[in-house]
Amino acid sequence: MRYQEFIEQVKKLGGFESLDEAAKVTEATLETLSERLSRKEREDLAAQLPKELKEYFLKGRDTERFLLEDFYSRVSARAAVRYHRAVEQAQAVMQVLREAVSPGELEDILSELPDEYGELFGRKPKGPMSPSI
Repeated sequence: MRYQEFIEQVKKLGGFESLDEAAKVTEATLETLSERLSRKEREDLAAQLPKELKEYFLKGRDTERFLLEDFYSRVSARAAVRYHRAVEQAQAVMQVLREAVSPGELEDILSELPDEYGELFGRKPKGPMSPSI
């Protein structure tokens, strides 16, 4: 998938008014995801993405451990949007990411994350304890 197509899909799914807004939230979401993944997984994921998105995964950083609620909070702060909106928009970015990478890569990503992250990727319904509600 090409970068322009990726951002256009995020715009459509996330209900953004402009491509710039969609790009800003895409950056915030992918940068936050990169903080949660191992270096090897970041490199594997970057290999399947357009060059404009690769940079978010190839920055040298240590892997951090944080809950899904913290993921959404980081996206909210980085994109300067309210928490509830960050949840919706991050999920839109991940929906497009799911389409952009191979199923095996998606499984590798999910294997590094706690089960609650399945919600972010549309793999797990929102439950009563969900940070999305």
